[in-house]
Amino acid sequence: MAPIHRMTLFKVPNEADIEPILEKYRTLKQDAVKVYALGSRQCASYLLVLTARTQDGKPYILRCEAAKTVDDPRNQGYSLCAQTTFANIEDMRYYDEKDEAHAALKAAGKGKVVPPPLVFYMDA
Repeated sequence: MAPIHRMTLFKVPNEADIEPILEKYRTLKQDAVKVYALGSRQCASYLLVLTARTQDGKPYILRCEAAKTVDDPRNQGYSLCAQTTFANIEDMRYYDEKDEAHAALKAAGKGKVVPPPLVFYMDA
């Protein structure tokens, strides 16, 4: 199975808003870990989720780099580019759907990024 190379382009109109997003990307590789709840149980009418968690021990994000784009009219307003490499499509899906570090990254960009970002990926 080939690794998944993902590019994400963001339109960030205010240049001062780019640096806080880049700060999140700088620590994303170590912050993003696959975490699984060990279990849950039903008690009365509430679902209680156990807080014990574990990592799978595999590398999760293989590579992550982000930078401000070079000012060029061909950028079409995209001012920030992130390159992320995952071992497989399942890891990328986990990143999109469940990763807390990715949720924190999205929160850092909320209100600063013109939605939606342009995301594309390939297995190469």
